[in-house]
Amino acid sequence: MAKKKTFESALKELEEIVRQMESGDLCLEDAVKKYKSGMKQSKYCLDLLDKTEKKIAMLTKDRDGNIKKQPFKDE
Repeated sequence: MAKKKTFESALKELEEIVRQMESGDLCLEDAVKKYKSGMKQSKYCLDLLDKTEKKIAMLTKDRDGNIKKQPFKDE
């Protein structure tokens, strides 16, 4: 079973792609490949952040000001 990628590992990979592209050492074909890979990593990170934000938003306060956790249904 494949290990699920973490936000941190995807972000680190994205940072490395940016570093390589900013170096100016890539030919056009390699730069396009890195760009595509970077966009994939960026989307993964943004999707994960969006899911996390939804989970956090499910924490609400009740009438007495106490934090009440509501179930989150992940799509």
